[in-house]
Amino acid sequence: MGLLLKVLIPLLGLGLAVYFYSGPGNFSEEEPCTGVRYRLCAALSSASPPEMLRGKRVIVTGASSGIGEQMAYHLARMGAHVLLTARTEAKLQKVVEKCLDLGAASARYVSGSMESTAFAEEVVKEAENIWGGLDMLILNHIGRSYFNFFNGDVDHVRKLMETNFLSYLAMTTSALPMLKESEGNIVVVSSISGKVASPFVAPYSATKFALEGFFSSLRHEFIIEKVNVSITLCILGYINTENAVRAVSHIIKKAPAPKEECAMEIIRSGALRQRELHYPASTVTPTLLLRDLAPEFLDGLVRNNMRVENIKRPPPARGSGH
Repeated sequence: MGLLLKVLIPLLGLGLAVYFYSGPGNFSEEEPCTGVRYRLCAALSSASPPEMLRGKRVIVTGASSGIGEQMAYHLARMGAHVLLTARTEAKLQKVVEKCLDLGAASARYVSGSMESTAFAEEVVKEAENIWGGLDMLILNHIGRSYFNFFNGDVDHVRKLMETNFLSYLAMTTSALPMLKESEGNIVVVSSISGKVASPFVAPYSATKFALEGFFSSLRHEFIIEKVNVSITLCILGYINTENAVRAVSHIIKKAPAPKEECAMEIIRSGALRQRELHYPASTVTPTLLLRDLAPEFLDGLVRNNMRVENIKRPPPARGSGH
């Protein structure tokens, strides 16, 4: 009976979650503003979501490849002004050129490393200089990490926190006066690893849990102070970006979701001022339900979805004490 309940309760919860929390399937699709969809549709007024972004001023970080690059192209097709940033200047130049070809109102870039919070603030200052304001801040960049047993490298965790967490805070703090003026949006690209612990991603997971705590707390403060700036947390599963596929395709058994659709869903959820995006919903939403209802059962599923035999232990980090 205990095992039966562990299976039936999550399935019941999944059914309810799909009913209550499934958003519009297509960004440009028109759907009636009734029931639970009302809180999303109310923001649209008479405009379709793509029209809402025409002429809007948007910063996208981590925009030289993967999901960030695809977001830049979607925003360009919608006629937005985009300011893109990433480490590699040559890649950013190509993305900016394509954005202009696709119809962006304007497209610029700033290259540099988010390991420095000073650079994070510099990007926001550039937006203020060229536009005089900002409508949407999409925080998408991540630092280089590994998919393996934790080897005791505390310095790596510290550097990853600088990039994946502290730079997000620095950009948000710098951008907030402009976002308050425009009543804009903060979109935080996070991960299922920031909601559910899994093996081999301890440093990365720590940074994503930090984002969840900080931005969820900040949302409370905005509501208390009546600050009309939305915060959308995007909880992503396995996406077919080049970096993710290279790092985990030999370990993760399931197939990745498409980065192009993922990018569109992130933009949609931000424009509609959603509290949270689950993508792909078919895996992220049930995982979160199982986390609360049957955590040990979920832990087993997570481990069973991995080819653990393909993991090779790294050598201990210097000075780790091992």
